[in-house]
Amino acid sequence: MMKYKKELVKSMTWLGQKKNTVFLGQTVSCSGSAMFGTLSDIPIGKRIEMPVAEELQMGIATGISLTNLVPITIYPRFDFLLSATNQLVNNLDKFSKMSNKRVQPKIIIRVGIGSTKPMHPGPQHFQDHSEAFEKMLTTVEVIKLVEPEDIMEAYKKAYNRTDGKSTLLVEYMDYYGKK
Repeated sequence: MMKYKKELVKSMTWLGQKKNTVFLGQTVSCSGSAMFGTLSDIPIGKRIEMPVAEELQMGIATGISLTNLVPITIYPRFDFLLSATNQLVNNLDKFSKMSNKRVQPKIIIRVGIGSTKPMHPGPQHFQDHSEAFEKMLTTVEVIKLVEPEDIMEAYKKAYNRTDGKSTLLVEYMDYYGKK
């Protein structure tokens, strides 16, 4: 296993050992994307498989976070996260401001930029929207996971935050088998 993917597995295992975490998204309980393989050590009872309803998924993750759980919500393609933009930008990102900092949900958002090899998946599966989201978000930090050695620290930062922010972590699927 390449180091990039190994670090993701290690990070997810670490998060999965926390009593207050839950994993939700597409292909968290059933194979279907490369991200599924990073959850191999997560107990099935900590996983919630979601239908293709990205906005609903982000809304559910936000609701879960209000119960003092830390949801790790997984979007296998950045292009799919676009469908959850309303919940992310207008609700999760603004909760702190809307509540005068009384409510500060903490969500870990995993998003993948699809690989283009060995098979090109089409233009709607591999775009990087990081810059656009950085411009739209004020209380959600966007972190690009380019180097394997940065992965664990980024996920630890996302989980251990006390600044009232959620974190969107961008993974590069092409690196799963290359780095």
